[in-house]
Parts: sequence; C-alpha cells; structure tokens
Amino acid sequence: MLFLFCLWFISLLTGDASSEGIAPVSPKEFVSEGNAITLSCNYNGSANIDALHWYRQYPRSRPDFLFLVNEAAFMQTADPPIAGISARLNEEKNRVHLEITGTALTDSALYYCALQPTVTGNTCALYKNQTH
Repeated sequence: MLFLFCLWFISLLTGDASSEGIAPVSPKEFVSEGNAITLSCNYNGSANIDALHWYRQYPRSRPDFLFLVNEAAFMQTADPPIAGISARLNEEKNRVHLEITGTALTDSALYYCALQPTVTGNTCALYKNQTH
C-alpha cells in the first residue's frame, strides 16, 4: 500500500499569542493515495479576523498561496485554481478546513494556515527608521 505523507505545520501569526491564535487540529496527517483528506486548523480569539490563509510548500521551494477565507465566507483562490483542493470555514467561524480530494504523491507537502491580521494596534513602532 502506497502512503502519501502530508506534514502539516501551523504558523502563529497574531499580535498577541496569549489571546488569539491559530493551531492545527493535527500536526501530521497520513492518507492513502487516491483518497480524500481534510486538514483543519482552529482559530481562537476575541478580535475580528480579516482572513485565514492556506499555503502549500514543497521542499526547497517558497510557499504557494492556495486560499484566503474571511468571516463572511468570501473566498479567494490561487490563480490559476488548483484542481481537487478546496477550503471552507465552519459555521461557528472558528475552524478553517483544507480539503484535498483524489490525493496524489504531488500533494505531499508542508501546509500552512495563517491568520490575518498579523499585527494589531499601532504598527508605527514596527517600522522605526534608523539613520546612520
């Protein structure tokens, strides 16, 4: 039996990690080639989110954008869209899913779920100009 290995890593991209965050439901997933798989991450926090993002990264490559999903269930997909991959936000708006149907070895990758905004509050201090 041939197995597809999907290593899944979550990026915590919030201004205050103690009150808001994003975390994987499971850090690793295994699936047989040809079967479907759902990768999920939970969002918690009291502030409104702008969007949740999904990215896929192959070894020695940059992350590729897959989806952006916001609380209003607006979705932006990769251009061009990737066949067999979809994303959705649950009704409670606290979990985002990435669904891959008909998995193939080419789906073996590192998948990132990211939360936007990555910074809250006054951003001026982050870009302090330095003169020499």
